[in-house]
Amino acid sequence: MGVIKNQDLINTSTDFSNLELGIVDGITHPYVDQGFDNKGFFTARLDDVIGWARTGSMWPMTFGLACCAVEMMQAGGARYDLDRFGIIFRPSPRQADVMIVAGTLVNKMAPALRKVYDQMADPKYVVSMGSCANGGGYYHYSYAVVRGCDRVVPVDVYVPGCPPTAEALIYGLLQLQKKIKRTNTIAR
Repeated sequence: MGVIKNQDLINTSTDFSNLELGIVDGITHPYVDQGFDNKGFFTARLDDVIGWARTGSMWPMTFGLACCAVEMMQAGGARYDLDRFGIIFRPSPRQADVMIVAGTLVNKMAPALRKVYDQMADPKYVVSMGSCANGGGYYHYSYAVVRGCDRVVPVDVYVPGCPPTAEALIYGLLQLQKKIKRTNTIAR
């Protein structure tokens, strides 16, 4: 609890000749990408930060139509635990930004699917899960089945299989995260 009287600890003269470009008094200049500095500062593009935030908080709207929904529930269960990726299922379209269409989409359900998609907040993404959602599956030639949910809503990621495993859904969601990170959010 005393006063430091050692003059060696106080630097009165500073030599500016050895400073790197972009570093001024240990603070990273915002226009030069220096990464992590030894002072604890980090610079990044705003697109990268927004992409990181969006991929870490994907909230899918559950739209389970058939047997693929059981595998979707399995992916959200304790064994695979989608929560560790920041993926939390939401029951309301106004809280969701990802829609997982799991199962056979019939003509009677197509307007409801579109209505739920339109109620979601932007930016919104769609994952088509299973052969029936991708292209009609075994029921492709039926008069009542939509031959792919991409005829009703724009699809970002297709997960193949009948039914696809929980691992395949997780892989598809990780591919969607990579797609979101690559997307520029700020118009230039």
